[in-house]
Amino acid sequence: MAKVQALAEALQAIAGYETAWSRDNTPPWGIHEADPPPYNRLYGPVYPRGGLCALVFQHGECLAHLGDVHRSDLTFSVAKTYLALLAGVAHDQGLLPDVHEAVFKRCPGIGFDTGRLQRISWEHLLQQTSEWEGTCLGIPEQVDRYRWLSYQPGEPTGRKGDLRPLQEPGSYFEYNDVRINQLSLALLHLFKRPLPEVFEEAILKACDCSDPFRWDGYAQGLTAIDGKTLISVPGGSHWGGGVSISAMDQARIGLMMMRQGKSVRGKQVLSAQWIEAMQRPCAVAPFYGYLVWLNGQARLFSEASPSAWFALGAGSSVTWVDPSMELVVVLRWIDAQKTNDCIGMIMRALLAA
Repeated sequence: MAKVQALAEALQAIAGYETAWSRDNTPPWGIHEADPPPYNRLYGPVYPRGGLCALVFQHGECLAHLGDVHRSDLTFSVAKTYLALLAGVAHDQGLLPDVHEAVFKRCPGIGFDTGRLQRISWEHLLQQTSEWEGTCLGIPEQVDRYRWLSYQPGEPTGRKGDLRPLQEPGSYFEYNDVRINQLSLALLHLFKRPLPEVFEEAILKACDCSDPFRWDGYAQGLTAIDGKTLISVPGGSHWGGGVSISAMDQARIGLMMMRQGKSVRGKQVLSAQWIEAMQRPCAVAPFYGYLVWLNGQARLFSEASPSAWFALGAGSSVTWVDPSMELVVVLRWIDAQKTNDCIGMIMRALLAA
């Protein structure tokens, strides 16, 4: 009971750290406005957001929660992690047997067919080291060149959107949403089915998720595959669209990842080998795995355990997984600059009680 009370007090304190983003999508809201014109606009739908909410699960039990944890809200780049889970589904089904294979071999004709682009592997896309060059869903990847997030070490070396010289695939990490959308397009060509449909079937239902869910694309996202017209969805909400999901269902997915691919009921949703691969540090960016952030040596968030790993989205949305503590925490609509402070409050409540 002492732990439950301590966590309740911690979440009440965190309630004071709500993001400054508006609740009705009027400025200040989103990240697209920082892009160079004409790409500083929305291409997909957005929705009014709810208030700050949080969930703390440990040893499979929900010990504390705050706010409306069943409300579906945009989760921005947590959708990247969901693309990594879909890649895991493809791997386990035999559609993607080797992440080191060049993408063009299974997905010809979608932008990987010439020169250095032929050397881009699935792992490069999953680790954001592909250095892919081109335009996807009507947006050129140059828009996100020189992009630098507060979570990554070091300092930016140029101005976002400038024409940075590209390097060999696998040699340079860059957080680039257009390249993520190109990965989503490639996965669509692998499955030959809408990714939201695959995700609902293979992940949400398998994890007993039950709240409303949607994964929206852009109007220009339609593509023809085997005579069918399908929409390619973005791996985030940078330009609108993306995943709307509840905090509770995010936690259920986090519990599956924490359990090495097993759902709460013990169903093997994804292979343990894939979950382990997602947590393997990238050679040129050891703070990153397969579209997840890694806390090795507590470099990402000093208040979290070095064994923790994270799905992070703007706004901010945090799914925090720590297998060593059997811990899954979801934080929605918190001030990004206060993430480490929020983690610290929860850790102190867990360890002091």
